Amino acid sequence: MEQGWHGQGRLLAAFGRLLDLLAKRVEAHYGPRLVSLAVFGSVARRTPGPTSDVDLLLVVDPLPPGRTARVEEFAPVETGLADLLGELKTMGVDTRLSPVFRTPAEVRRYGGPLFLDMTEEVVILHDREGFLRGYLDRLKRRLQAGGARRVPYRGAWYWDLGSPGSRGDDGDDG
Repeated sequence: MEQGWHGQGRLLAAFGRLLDLLAKRVEAHYGPRLVSLAVFGSVARRTPGPTSDVDLLLVVDPLPPGRTARVEEFAPVETGLADLLGELKTMGVDTRLSPVFRTPAEVRRYGGPLFLDMTEEVVILHDREGFLRGYLDRLKRRLQAGGARRVPYRGAWYWDLGSPGSRGDDGDDG
C-alpha cells in the first residue's frame, strides 16, 4: 500500500484499515488465481466521504461465468470483513464494497471506460507480474498518443477521447 495512507486523517485511516484487511482476505480467498486487486474511485483519489463505497477491480483467473456466480464466490470475503465494517459504521464510516470482476482475457479483450480513470488514479493492492500496471501504462500511452484528455466539468470530469482516427487504436492491448 502507498506510504502515508494512514497519516491523512481519521476517515482515510479507516479506509486504510479496511484496505489492509481486504487485501489479505482477497489474497487468501483467491490464492494463486488472483492476478490483480485494485481500488479506484474516490477511495483511490483519497477523497472519500463517510458513505463512499470502495470500488474494487479483481482480476482473477479463472472466474465462473456470469456476474451472479462471481459475486457469490466473493461473498466469503465480505463476510470476513463484516466485523470491521460494523466497527467502522459505529465510527461514522458507513461503507460497502463494490467489486468488479474480470479475467485477464476480459481485461485485454474488452477494456472499457472503467479503466480510463484508473490510468490517472488507482491503488493497486496486488498485481502478479505487473499485469494491471502494464495494462494501464499501455492504455495511458495510447490515450496520450491519440490526444485523449480528462476535461473538468462541473466539479467532475469527462474524457475527451479525440477523433476516432487519431487514437492509434489498432485493437491490440498487448
